[in-house]
Amino acid sequence: MEFGVGYFPTHDGVRPGEIARRVEERGQDALFFAEHTHIPASRETPYAGGSELPRKYWHTYDLFVALTAAAEATTRLRVGSGVCLVIERDPITTAKEVASVDHLSGGRLEFGVGAGWNREEMANHGTDPRTRMRLLGERVRAMQAIWTQEEASYAGEFVSFDRIWSWPKPAQRPWPPVLVGGYGPTVLDRVLAYGDGWFPNYGADDLFDRIAELRARAERPVQVQLLSVPPDAAVLEKLDSAGVHRASCWLPSGPWSVVEAALERWEHAIGELTGR
Repeated sequence: MEFGVGYFPTHDGVRPGEIARRVEERGQDALFFAEHTHIPASRETPYAGGSELPRKYWHTYDLFVALTAAAEATTRLRVGSGVCLVIERDPITTAKEVASVDHLSGGRLEFGVGAGWNREEMANHGTDPRTRMRLLGERVRAMQAIWTQEEASYAGEFVSFDRIWSWPKPAQRPWPPVLVGGYGPTVLDRVLAYGDGWFPNYGADDLFDRIAELRARAERPVQVQLLSVPPDAAVLEKLDSAGVHRASCWLPSGPWSVVEAALERWEHAIGELTGR
């Protein structure tokens, strides 16, 4: 099993390139950045964390600017979105950004995708929360067409374009791993429809049952990666036994002294598991 970390790349914390360089030097396999274009000040949608929404949610750098900085600062580290809010993005532009980062990094991008949770945020982008899952699927499939076709076309309910040229293509073939986030009742359907892996947060009671269900239903190799994994060797051992490809924990945003303390706890748990 591989290990990684997630981070909200805020303008007042450790910079994206610096944290990427440091976690690569310390042996992590991957770094995922969160995305929010903004947070509506109305704060109507409740935060699932059960407390006040942390300010890091509306102080992050642009996702693909941060990923570019991280890729340029490293040579081995996988860099990814945890997750990209595709329902708030134009698919042609996003396909170009994904392909560009993957090409510039030599094929090190992991493309986590999701439909988001803040209904006012998505509404500000013109997205109807009631149809966001169908929109997510169409935009991902449209991007996959752009990445693989010399003259790409797509016709759907929400996305439609005919015969476009878009280069560069991603370095990875056929595209960077598409990791479908979320834990709703139909998420496995989405993974099997257009994903290369499932990318939920750790914590649900039926996680291992759902991993087994995914394995039973899949007729092709499908990864399972997890975010929000606690720094606990016993948890890591269970994930490893379940065939999880990569476990990642969230690091706090802030100065290096704050980030490093959390990273050391994560490294300690990994060391307990691996004996390193």
